[in-house]
Amino acid sequence: MEVNIQTEPGRVIARLRGEIDHHAAIRLREKLDRVIEGGEYSLLILDFSEISFMDSSGIGLVLGRYKLMKRLGGHLLVRGACSRILWMMQMAGLEKLQIFETERTKKHETDE
Repeated sequence: MEVNIQTEPGRVIARLRGEIDHHAAIRLREKLDRVIEGGEYSLLILDFSEISFMDSSGIGLVLGRYKLMKRLGGHLLVRGACSRILWMMQMAGLEKLQIFETERTKKHETDE
């Protein structure tokens, strides 16, 4: 599991690569939380474009970062999840959180 974390004014972009299992989710959580809590960010983007596998630990990772960003007054956006992983997140009820990138959020992001 690899993560490339890029910070910009007001936002963090985490490009994830590989597989998210229990051990990887713990390491990711620690890295992301350290960055998020160390700055003033209103948006966290989790880029799943290069994730090949995810178990339920990935659901917990996403949900936990959603709650953290909400507590800090920010938002979470999930981008690039393949259909299998997207389906898993939707089955877990994450679609109710409205965190998945859409054409509207893509446009809004480029306007900032």
